[in-house]
Amino acid sequence: MNDINQITHVESVRLSDDGTSVIIIDQTQLPNRMEYLTLSTAQDIWEAIYHLKVRGAPAIGICAGYGIYCLALQIKAGDYNGFLREFRKNKEYLDSSRPTAVNLSWALNRMEKVVAGNGDKEITEILKLLKEECLKIHQEDIEMCRAISEYGVSLLKDGDGVLTHCNAGPLATSRYGTGQGPLFLGKERGMNFRVYADETRPLLQGARLTAYELQKAGIDVTLICDNMASIVMKNGWIQACLVGCDRVAANGDTANKIGTSGVAVLAKYYGIPFYVLGPTSTVDMKCRSGDDIHIELRDPEEIKEKFYSEPVALKEVKCYNPSFDVTDHSLITAIVTEKGICYPPYTESLAKLF
Repeated sequence: MNDINQITHVESVRLSDDGTSVIIIDQTQLPNRMEYLTLSTAQDIWEAIYHLKVRGAPAIGICAGYGIYCLALQIKAGDYNGFLREFRKNKEYLDSSRPTAVNLSWALNRMEKVVAGNGDKEITEILKLLKEECLKIHQEDIEMCRAISEYGVSLLKDGDGVLTHCNAGPLATSRYGTGQGPLFLGKERGMNFRVYADETRPLLQGARLTAYELQKAGIDVTLICDNMASIVMKNGWIQACLVGCDRVAANGDTANKIGTSGVAVLAKYYGIPFYVLGPTSTVDMKCRSGDDIHIELRDPEEIKEKFYSEPVALKEVKCYNPSFDVTDHSLITAIVTEKGICYPPYTESLAKLF
C-alpha cells in the first residue's frame, strides 16, 4: 500500500453512524486481518479494553468516552438521581478494565462531570451534552497528536536511526500518534528515518502494530527482538528512542509498556536521547512518583501460550507478567506533550503545563 494517509488517518475508534455503539479496529487481529468490532454493552466495552482489542492510552480514553455515552443512552431511570446512580455504576465498571492507563479514568471522569454538573436539566438534554463531550474528546485527541508530532519531529534529523518500543502510532491514538507520530509527520515532509521496532513481548505490539503501520506507510522499518536493542545501539544505528506513555507522575517517572525502562537504561549507557511522548491527559499531578503507580498484572498464559501453536513452557511453570514498568525520570531526556517539550527538572516543567 505505502500510502501514508491511509495509515495516519485511520479511525481505530469511532462512534457508530446511528450513534448508539462504538466501532473499533480489533487490534488483536492485526497484522493479518483488519476486522472491526461493534461494542454496545458494558461487558463488550470492558472486554475490548481489558483484552487489548482497543489499546493505547489515547484510544482507550476515546473508547471510554464513546462507550459511557452509549451506555447512558440505555439507562431507563425516570429521574436524575436514578440516572446518575446508573451512570456511575457503568463508570466504575469500565474504569476497572485497565487501572494503569490514566486516560481511561480521565475520560470517564470528564464525562461524569457533564452529568454531575447538569442536575437541573432534563435527561434528554444531558444525553445531548454527553454526546458533544465524547466527540470533543476525540477531536481534541486528533489535534493533540498533531501537536505532539510537531514538537517531536523537531528533535529528529533526516536520516536518524530511531528505536521504538510497543505501539504509539495511529492505531493507539488518533491520526499521527504520539510516540510514533514524528516518524509519520517527518515522512510526509520528505524526511527519511531508519526505524528499529522492538517486537515488545509478550503481546508483540511492536511486531504486530508498529511494524505494520510503518511498513504500510513506506517508512524504513526493521523488526528486532526486545533483547536486540543493546546491539543496535552499540552498532551506532540509533540516534534517538521514541516511546509513548500510559501515566506520567509529577516527578517525571513514566509508566509504559513492560520493557520500556530497560530501553531507557540502555540508551543512557550509550548516550542516546530517550524521549517520552504523550498528551497532558496522561500526566497525573496527584501521583508524586512512579512508586505510586499501580502496575497491572496480567494472565500468565500470555507468556506461555498466546501466539504459539503449542505452549512454550510447562503448564506448572509460574509466570510473572506485569503489563507495564516505570522508567525513572533520571533516564528520560525529555517529555513531549501537545503543550510543549518538558526538560528536567520535571517537577518544575510538568507543573508549568497546568
